[in-house]
Amino acid sequence: MPRPLGRVLTLLELLQSGGLRTVTELADRLDVDERTVRRYAQQLVDLDVPVESVRGRYGGYRLGPGYRMPPLMLNDDEALAVLLGLVAGRRSGLTAATGTASETATAKIRRVLPERLRSGLDAVLGSLAFTEPPGGTTTAGAAGATGATETGSTTPGPGVLLPVADAVRYHRPLSIRYTAADGGRSERVVHPYGIVAHADRWYLTAADVSAGEDRTFRLDRVTGVRVLPGSFEPPADVDPAQRVLTGLATVPYRHEVVLHVQGTADHLHQRLPAGLAVVTELPSPDDGPPDTGPRCRVELRVERLDWLPAVLASLDRPFAVERPDELRDLVAAFAERLANSARKSVPS
Repeated sequence: MPRPLGRVLTLLELLQSGGLRTVTELADRLDVDERTVRRYAQQLVDLDVPVESVRGRYGGYRLGPGYRMPPLMLNDDEALAVLLGLVAGRRSGLTAATGTASETATAKIRRVLPERLRSGLDAVLGSLAFTEPPGGTTTAGAAGATGATETGSTTPGPGVLLPVADAVRYHRPLSIRYTAADGGRSERVVHPYGIVAHADRWYLTAADVSAGEDRTFRLDRVTGVRVLPGSFEPPADVDPAQRVLTGLATVPYRHEVVLHVQGTADHLHQRLPAGLAVVTELPSPDDGPPDTGPRCRVELRVERLDWLPAVLASLDRPFAVERPDELRDLVAAFAERLANSARKSVPS
């Protein structure tokens, strides 16, 4: 939606809330000057919206009595964006201050949608899984770990998301056109298990019938979807979110890092998310000190090593680097910089 039109509609929503709104207040809310507010109000009048102008020191604008907004009309993209935004807001805690308002808003939107679109959105919400618990946040540094530099939208459109969700819901095979990270294009037949939201991206976990193995696909790289006849039986107790995390943690990158860290797996995953690191708790050695506590083997595959010393320091746990040797040098250099900084005095 063009920005000026969006602001005109915002002005209408503000006036619809009732009462007299001063020009100064409206200018602040719309982030425009007062002259622009008057122009927007005239545009509403030209559309036969009964906007009344009140003159005087405390004058402004209000809607004429009895006016009601037209029925809500959303296209597929808008409806999908609104409902998924409400779901994401509830999970992140952003809508906690509004109590049940997000739930009632979701219900109202669903009631005015056509059955076709409502059924498709229900399929999306029913098949969607998240790798983060409600209120969780993505651990910083993960993008640097993979060296990700992509820009642009990573949200799949309804032409991809709706049929994929429907196939997940009813266990239908799919034919997808897919563009890999290296630009290679292919058409694959898959048995979809679930849609997963992770680190601002959308993934499909599925059995790749063409390759004969399970795969994880970025949905923004799917350029075409066709539902095939028939059905399939998904594996028992399939966990799409865990499959995506395991798949991401084992993707081959430039460096393979192996660490031994003294600490529990739960503590380590607070700094090293499951989509980045494979953490395995180790048995206590028979001949080791009795008070060392639990130990873990940590495996990471990353494009860059420069961010790791700071993350390892934040673990606040003893660790040893098994490989690569380059990481040992980076940790030593990082420790020396910290020590040098600690010895410096603030100039008077």
